[in-house]
Amino acid sequence: MPVDNNLSDNRQPTTGNILPDNRQPKTNNRYLRLSGLEPLIVTPESNFINVGERTNVTGSRKFLRLIKEEKYEEALDVARAQVEGGAQIIDVNMDEGMLDGVYAMTKFLNLIASEPDIARVPLMIDSSKWEIIEAGLKVAQGKSVVNSISLKEGEELFIDHAKKIKRYGAAAIIMAFDEVGQADTYQRRIDICKRSYDILVDKVGFPPEDIIFDPNIFPVATGMEEHRKNALDFFLATKWIRENLPHAHVSGGVSNVSFSFRGNDRVREAMHSAFLYHAIQHGMDMGIVNPEMIEVYDNIDKELLEHVEDVLLDRRDDATERLLTFAENVKGGDKISEKQVQEWRSLPVQERLTYALVKGIDEFIEVDVEEARLAAARPIEVIEINLMAGMNVVGDLFGSGKMFLPQVVKSARVMKKAVAYLLPYIEAEKDGRSSSAGRVLLATVKGDVHDIGKNIVSVVLACNNFEIIDLGVMVPPEKIIETAIKEQVDIIGLSGLITPSLDEMVYLAKELQRLNITIPIMIGGATTSRAHTAVKIAPEYKETVVHVNDASRAVTVAGNLLNNTTKTGYAKNIREEYDKLREGYLNRSREKDFLSIADARTNKFKIDWDTFQPSIPKQLGVHTIYPELSVLEKYIDWTPFFQTWDLHGKYPAILTDEVVGEQAQLLFNDAQKMLQQIVEENWFTAKGVYGIFQANTVNDDDIEVNGGDAKFLTLRQQSQKTKGAPNIALADFIAPKESGKHDYMGAFCVTTGFGVDEKAAAFEKVHDDYNSIMAKALGDRLAEAFAEYLHQKVRKELWGYAADEQLGNQELIKEEYQGIRPAPGYPACPDHLEKNTIWQLLDVENKIGVTLTESLAMWPAASVSGYYFANPQSKYFGLGKIKSDQVEDYAKRRNISIEEAIKWLNPNIAD
Repeated sequence: MPVDNNLSDNRQPTTGNILPDNRQPKTNNRYLRLSGLEPLIVTPESNFINVGERTNVTGSRKFLRLIKEEKYEEALDVARAQVEGGAQIIDVNMDEGMLDGVYAMTKFLNLIASEPDIARVPLMIDSSKWEIIEAGLKVAQGKSVVNSISLKEGEELFIDHAKKIKRYGAAAIIMAFDEVGQADTYQRRIDICKRSYDILVDKVGFPPEDIIFDPNIFPVATGMEEHRKNALDFFLATKWIRENLPHAHVSGGVSNVSFSFRGNDRVREAMHSAFLYHAIQHGMDMGIVNPEMIEVYDNIDKELLEHVEDVLLDRRDDATERLLTFAENVKGGDKISEKQVQEWRSLPVQERLTYALVKGIDEFIEVDVEEARLAAARPIEVIEINLMAGMNVVGDLFGSGKMFLPQVVKSARVMKKAVAYLLPYIEAEKDGRSSSAGRVLLATVKGDVHDIGKNIVSVVLACNNFEIIDLGVMVPPEKIIETAIKEQVDIIGLSGLITPSLDEMVYLAKELQRLNITIPIMIGGATTSRAHTAVKIAPEYKETVVHVNDASRAVTVAGNLLNNTTKTGYAKNIREEYDKLREGYLNRSREKDFLSIADARTNKFKIDWDTFQPSIPKQLGVHTIYPELSVLEKYIDWTPFFQTWDLHGKYPAILTDEVVGEQAQLLFNDAQKMLQQIVEENWFTAKGVYGIFQANTVNDDDIEVNGGDAKFLTLRQQSQKTKGAPNIALADFIAPKESGKHDYMGAFCVTTGFGVDEKAAAFEKVHDDYNSIMAKALGDRLAEAFAEYLHQKVRKELWGYAADEQLGNQELIKEEYQGIRPAPGYPACPDHLEKNTIWQLLDVENKIGVTLTESLAMWPAASVSGYYFANPQSKYFGLGKIKSDQVEDYAKRRNISIEEAIKWLNPNIAD
């Protein structure tokens, strides 16, 4: 439930006194801010925060076994799977009688810290023992959540623990528990929470936004009269907390509610979903939820839902008995038979239109639109009234998490076909454009060719009645500004995937400021971030600049920017938030310890070159390759495909995920159908060029190829490392020239992009965004599959250093092979200028036709380039931040100006 952060006089608590004046918040953006390596900010607009529960020894037998057997690396995979499955916080609990909880918590959190893909999310340090909690707080990075403290052992210990949590910089879950026991009624819940809140805020000075209450989720339908209101009391207590304890949050362990139905997963899943639905409506904004034990609320059988909600909401005296009887009939999880698909055709026209839009069915759309047109006074009304009514349902379902992105894109396809049918009638009346939520200009900036994400945002905004002007890719700033003025747009949306695109966005912001234009900007794309937006772009423009991290947030942001009632406050809050983020970011950068480039080179990754014997390639020189698309199919990594569509989870497990599994399977089926067409009808063309060359490291960080025909410049980590850890550069994996040994490295460029844009455009021409995006997404997947296939071929045949390798696709995806294939623009070598050297060495443009834009993006977009390193000790790493002395050194090595060096290395420069 969104909560107004402004206190009003009518918000009086039902117990105790109202807040004294010195406790009134000074700002309107007192949000709960948590972090791992990435921030998690809980605002009134945030969707429900899901806490992963599988790294809890009390709730997962597998995790307990792994911890007991000290198989911590496998235990990390459990944490990783939760993050990949969409958990925004992971709960870590080591409370088990046979475990040394302090040791286990310390060791596991230290291991998490070394795994960026896990450590990016905040931690919930969960224990009933303070010494284990404190052990976790000592080693956890970022801002964590303690789960939990309470008044169980009195105020003195409660205050002591709260002060320590505050000093460690964590948030805290407060159990509704006091010296008497757990709160088991509505009044006990609110009394204990109010008392705890007053102590924390008044006596401890604990930030109210860092307080998360757990008002106790207890089982229902136990047969005991005193348990009848367990769920309802939780809902009402949650509502009271959100309305009367400013800025506090509410959490809970959802699975507790269904303990009476252990063994009947069908009923438990329905109960969890219905409970969560009502709890969120009452204000619960985070919780521990097992996604494997939850059903989509709208998919629950209506009869089962009625029985479950009778119990949860205490609507009948016989609710428990009725549910127990009904549960016996659905035990085992048999699906209730679905009604005939075409039954909806007998509905009134408005309901048919809404159904078609929600389900993405376009088969009858022209028939139904024509019926609506004949009944309307003017054809424009069919769009403004009938179709927008349906799209409002789509928007509501998407915003509440009951529809997923692929479904929304299918809805947009239906909408576009309906509008296309109506346009001739509208134009015949010479009418202007229909009323809209606002005009949004979208563009991928100059030099960048990637637009899948932008196109998805376009579809989502259009579904919510925004008028979209899409300028496409590689759009110069002059055209963006000219069009924005000419079309009188309300918002400018900028997208970019490669690092140089960030500078283009900064330049555009400066130009808008210079021309005194006051159009807000939305920033998005893979390389963009809140930090970069706050630090680099926002200071250059007096109007609002907002980073949008995914398509699902675009509608909310755009609405806030244009709503006459809220936009002033929203803009002010964003500006204040970004000012603080920028100040904190710059302070952290200054305080972080770095080595000089000379000291970093001294601490390089060391290989015993005296005993090293390089693998002599079977095939030197430059060669081309043109595989059949059918060869590449089996090398596809499908996990990123689902991420493109904002469905998060690991393939193939995502296909059976309880939350997104059904939609993921439907999407996968569609992808397989199109992939079959792509292969059989040769929609795309696969072309590749590769080369293997003699190479040696010179001057510490450079790699000389073919005795000087070309030189690759690598960059070295400069951050202060823990004892014994090296500062790595890619050059460390190639034998130095002074060793007297001839070493080798490779380079490559592959593409499956020829034909992608044409096929996507053909779909767009018939208003089919869904298949247009699908074609581009599959083009990208095939290009990555081509890179994987060629790398394997190099390892086993063309270079031959791993001739006996026998790895399946999953092992390839996990990079279990010898050697690496890093790419310019990625963490180990963020310098896109290296592509110029690859293009020169391999003669890429002449051999396979792939070109580089002025910002060094590859065209076609479905292309991959990079290097090959064979050394058994070579490994992937991230460069991280570098200091100005390396930037100056790099400029000299490349023979360019400092300003030019800064342009290309900017995101990685620490000062």
